[in-house]
Amino acid sequence: MPKLPAILTIVGVTLALTACSTGADDAKSTDAASVTDKCTTSGESSDAIAVSGDFGTEPTVKFDSPLNVDTTERTVAIEGNGGETAGDGSMLQISYTAYNATSGETIDSTGYGAEAATATLTVDDSQYITGLVKALNCSVAGDRVVAIMPPDEAFGETGSTDFGVTADDSMIFVIDVNEVVPSKATGVDQPAEDGLPTVKLAKDGSPTITIPDTEAPSDLKVSVLKKGDGTVVADGDSVALEYTGVVWATGETFDSSWPTTGPTTLGTNAVVSGFKAALVGQTVGSQVLVTIPPAEGYGESGNSSAGISGTDTLVFVIDILATTPAAAAAAQ
Repeated sequence: MPKLPAILTIVGVTLALTACSTGADDAKSTDAASVTDKCTTSGESSDAIAVSGDFGTEPTVKFDSPLNVDTTERTVAIEGNGGETAGDGSMLQISYTAYNATSGETIDSTGYGAEAATATLTVDDSQYITGLVKALNCSVAGDRVVAIMPPDEAFGETGSTDFGVTADDSMIFVIDVNEVVPSKATGVDQPAEDGLPTVKLAKDGSPTITIPDTEAPSDLKVSVLKKGDGTVVADGDSVALEYTGVVWATGETFDSSWPTTGPTTLGTNAVVSGFKAALVGQTVGSQVLVTIPPAEGYGESGNSSAGISGTDTLVFVIDILATTPAAAAAAQ
């Protein structure tokens, strides 16, 4: 089958560690018309889809086709154990099976359990199909969600030839919510190291970085501000994170993920070497401060679009929220 996110996404997004922001806001940006303003309820059609089996195992799914709806319906077949509730900008790690509600055919699946190719997505209908965002909004880890969505909240007027879905076909998803990724680092505070920039956190977790009145270190320095107890980030992993970067010489923010909706996902092999060094070997849930000399940042050429010269030392504060092993990241 095609790579997994192809059935989920509506917008191709290429993320790079370059200048894209002039500062970090105290809160994530939100859309007043967001589909996550309220929880999607169950309906006659979603309740008519019979789903059996335990969470984390391949479900048995039965429904009478053709099955069509005018708006997305969402039934929780298995309720999770609470914890953080998904809302606008939340990142989730899920397993799912998708069906054509007209033909009854299975069109895509991650698989379930330990060997599943878990998919990661953000509750954001500018990136993902609206019906799926409605289905996952208000979920908690451990939920098994059964959703049926109409064409205009899935692939719209074009349908999808790759998945055999026409413009008139509704779609059904059976989704296990494996994790609602925390929105900020949750690790234990660690002692601050002398001589390094200081960090003050807003309520939402976004940092303000203050540069000391000293020369920048000549070598790479990594300091753990919060120590998480999650999975260790390995070389080649794809990491969900929030970050803010400033130039030591000016204290000015040249890049930040915080103003955008939801965490950013970056591959450890797709960033500058100093940023990679701050990730690999750290644990999920940690917050890391790293000072990056030019040789391990953008080198002698700098990055003019970001206002970075070839002699600038960079400072990042990074919240490590989740990690996906290299093989699973490649599958996505």
